[in-house]
Amino acid sequence: MRAGFPDFRLGSVLATSFTGTLSERHGTAVERIPAPHRLVDWLAVNGLAVDSCTTAQLDLARELRESIHAAATAAAIQEALPASAVQVINDCSAQGRAAAILTAEGKRHWRLSSASCVEDALSVIAADAISIIAGERDGRLALCASPTCQAAFFDTSQSRTRKWCDMNTCGNRQKKARFNANQRKSPRSAE
Repeated sequence: MRAGFPDFRLGSVLATSFTGTLSERHGTAVERIPAPHRLVDWLAVNGLAVDSCTTAQLDLARELRESIHAAATAAAIQEALPASAVQVINDCSAQGRAAAILTAEGKRHWRLSSASCVEDALSVIAADAISIIAGERDGRLALCASPTCQAAFFDTSQSRTRKWCDMNTCGNRQKKARFNANQRKSPRSAE
């Protein structure tokens, strides 16, 4: 992993983890894939290693990311899916050449060939987005309760009441703010 960039926010759901490569969308945005080589890094961390990435491929990846975010957000708040986002997701899904492989543990793993390119990896991400937005997986789409984040995430908790896209960032930040506010309100005991 190359130093000098914000850490990746990794999740268990590929598509929503990918949308997390741009965080704090309603605050001071943090771009986690600002350069083509950084997208190569993210894909490798997520089991979709490719050798290289062009600026045009990075632009396509960002377009897919924003389309997934728009469609997932609409699905989470039960609005109509944006037609342009659906088109981008479908186009990316149809472009790729990847194979679903069953592991010995009974899990699905995606395999790209040695000749695979960024478009092949993006097709896997698009296919994952389709499965969660279409409601084919056990869980629900939700939006982060942080007013500066509002990232779409896939809630697989037993109660389906998760509030934060990531407890280690947004959740802790909100809990810390609430604790500090309570500390200011409470009179200090006299010593």
